[in-house]
Amino acid sequence: MTTSTVTAPTAVPPAGAPAPARLRRRNRLAQWGFVAPAVLFMLLFFGYPLVRNVVMSFQHYTPKTFFTGEAPLNGFHNWSNVFRDALFGKALWHTLVFTAGSLLGQFCIGLALAVFFTRKFPLNGVLRSLILLPWLVPMVVSGIVWRRILDQDTGVLNSFLDTIGLGGHTPWLTDPHMALLSVILVNIWIGIPFNMVILYGGLQEVPRELYEAAALDGASAWRTFRSVTLPVLRPVITVVLVLGFMSTVKILDLILALTDGGPADATQTLGTLTYQNSFVRLDFGAGAVVGNVLILISAVFAVFYLRANRTEGK
Repeated sequence: MTTSTVTAPTAVPPAGAPAPARLRRRNRLAQWGFVAPAVLFMLLFFGYPLVRNVVMSFQHYTPKTFFTGEAPLNGFHNWSNVFRDALFGKALWHTLVFTAGSLLGQFCIGLALAVFFTRKFPLNGVLRSLILLPWLVPMVVSGIVWRRILDQDTGVLNSFLDTIGLGGHTPWLTDPHMALLSVILVNIWIGIPFNMVILYGGLQEVPRELYEAAALDGASAWRTFRSVTLPVLRPVITVVLVLGFMSTVKILDLILALTDGGPADATQTLGTLTYQNSFVRLDFGAGAVVGNVLILISAVFAVFYLRANRTEGK
């Protein structure tokens, strides 16, 4: 008996079809064509200002530079002057306290409201819409309104406290011991809607079956919240806290509208110190140094955010 071997025919690309290497190159060019505008935008509006700010921190940059173009390098002179300034340490501490206090208040109240609005009751949607108003109002407008509310002599808050017999002469914004707390409370009021909206959306994704299983096991409301809601909500909590940090640590307009960094530098933060060094004292090198420190702090938390997202995705 003889056996015959049949050879499978080799696939031949249709006539006129591009070669595989040419096709891959064309696809790669198409991909870069979509990415290029975003890369160009980032380089022009983020990369160049960042590099320019770093270079400026090592230059003797004065108002005269705008006319002559001369900005000689002075090494680490600007950095050493900023770090030796006692105001820098005070501003750094105020920034940490302001950021931590704001995030804690915004998150706790926002989470409580998000849990509250998961229940169905009349006017639920209307109340949620009204709570969004502080978030929609421009920061400067909110600051000006609250400055009038917290005014020691003519403010609505002191007038109300005086009416109910709790004293009406509290120096909310003029006492160095009260000013930072007052600014934190105003920022909490502004940031509550953002936290509530994001956390409310996360709560909608928690499977109802988990709550039913917890109820069958006889778990209390607090136990259910701690063992079911929080673990499922952890990725959303990470996003809220990191984005909240990056937006809070650099706040400038609210503090300028409320206290302008005073009284006696009691509300001076890295953001306001950058502004005052650059545009009040016209020491652009020192302002660039403080700005670079602020960028570095934000970059560290941006890396933390990316790593947290990558861990949650695995």
